[in-house]
Amino acid sequence: QLQASGGGLVQTGASLRLSCAASGRTFSRYAIAWFRQPPGKEREFVGGISKSGRKIAYADSVKGRFTVWTDNTDNLPSLQMNSLGPEDTAAYYCAADSRSRWDSVSSRSSDYDFWGQGTLVTVSS
Repeated sequence: QLQASGGGLVQTGASLRLSCAASGRTFSRYAIAWFRQPPGKEREFVGGISKSGRKIAYADSVKGRFTVWTDNTDNLPSLQMNSLGPEDTAAYYCAADSRSRWDSVSSRSSDYDFWGQGTLVTVSS
């Protein structure tokens, strides 16, 4: 029901924008977040936006480089990634949380009840 896209192989310092598409369900009243799972590591929170759109949260590791971006249409929020480095190599997933408060964003993957297929981002040094 969710599908992330836009990944690829890029060099250090490059930018990518990941998109999240929905099918079979409307996610307009869900908090939406991006997670990533580096090779051999646990899945981790990257950034997300609340149901209201007023609260946006980021992991410390991506602050100032990544932006959860919404065009205020029915499109789900995308993830703009700048100044990519090898440490950003991972499978990236978008996820939706139906139970969050209006102005909150959870960083816990267990709070998200809908997940998309991931898209792979590989950053070469």
